[in-house]
Amino acid sequence: MNATVSAPSSTAGLDAWLRYLEALHPSEIELGLERVERVRQRLAIDPAPAQVITVAGTNGKGSTVRYLETMLRAAGYRTGVYISPHLRVYEERVRVNGVQLDAGEHVRAFQAVEQARQDTSLTYFEFGTLAAFWLMQQQALDVWILEVGLGGRLDAVNCIDPDVGIVTSVGIDHIGFLGDDRTGIAREKAGIFRPGKAAVIGEPDFPAEVFSALAARDIHPVRVGTDFDYQLAADGQSWRFSGRHSQLHDLPLPSLPLPNAATALMALELLPLPVSEQALRQGLLCASEAGRLQFVAGDPDYLLDVAHNPHAAAFLANYLQQRFPQRPVFAVVGMLKDKDIPGTLAELTPVVERWFVADLEGPRGAAAAELAAALPGASVHEFPAVTAAFQAACQAARESDSQPLVLVCGSFYTVAKIPEAE
Repeated sequence: MNATVSAPSSTAGLDAWLRYLEALHPSEIELGLERVERVRQRLAIDPAPAQVITVAGTNGKGSTVRYLETMLRAAGYRTGVYISPHLRVYEERVRVNGVQLDAGEHVRAFQAVEQARQDTSLTYFEFGTLAAFWLMQQQALDVWILEVGLGGRLDAVNCIDPDVGIVTSVGIDHIGFLGDDRTGIAREKAGIFRPGKAAVIGEPDFPAEVFSALAARDIHPVRVGTDFDYQLAADGQSWRFSGRHSQLHDLPLPSLPLPNAATALMALELLPLPVSEQALRQGLLCASEAGRLQFVAGDPDYLLDVAHNPHAAAFLANYLQQRFPQRPVFAVVGMLKDKDIPGTLAELTPVVERWFVADLEGPRGAAAAELAAALPGASVHEFPAVTAAFQAACQAARESDSQPLVLVCGSFYTVAKIPEAE
């Protein structure tokens, strides 16, 4: 702990507490459960009798969480959701019955964690995670839906035992913490699974070497393509789901990624709470997430997506080809320098006609010149800020006769800048 940092006063607001959390621990990320578990026990945090669903994965966590939330709420259950990071305001991280809690509630939770931690040092994420759990425990919830921050096994969220664990996907990201080997990354993410409890894998290419280790721990996941599957209808307007015990046909096409909808349906089939087919259909139609395949109609139309690694970029490129096959794409991109910039941009190159790359502010932000260097031979325009790049892309789209779609992607930080540009 930084000994020079003092806790905010009893009357301090949320911004003061967030500054305190940022300064409290010497490192932004410190994986491990010992410290967070110690404070969790002092806070007496225990979800029981609520059911817990924990969602890990390289990509697709946020949309899977949203599907689970909307379908369970449509079935009449009281839900608590914890996600990270937030897109625009910190309050986005906790939802109770689909509603964000106000800043004062978060301050109360921070005060409770501060009192309980005593001399235990917590990172920003660990502190916020415990505060979220404390807030959810104050509610009479039927289901806790928790999104893992990084990895799985050593992530602070994993101090809570899930009744259903989900791994949505396995790709290369957070190399400095998880390594650059998919097998090792898969092991870390599968660390959220518990012996004898339900486990769902939505990654079709999950490393086979990990299954034997899971079986030795009495963990037997259901897998996409083996135990459950889904298929888009020939007309592209509906889809079907095949689970272990259910067959659903002519399902409404959701606005979020379809693979994650199927994974969420499989998880709900394993959850010991009944959910009607009507609730499933209603929840699929209601599911949307800011910054994830978020289409905004206007002059011009634009699409916001937080894709920031090759795995997510490949999915985004395929989505663009399927949904907007006749429209050129003008891409506004800002990225963090610790991401795989060449690999991510390479996945998007086949669908992007013009690039508008921008400096991303902050110590982790990459310069526009670095992005441009990864796009040799392409039509690239560099800008000092995301807002300037977005404005230029929109103006270029208005002047074009081919009705281009403006795509904004590369980072949560990039997408979060767009309302300032409207």
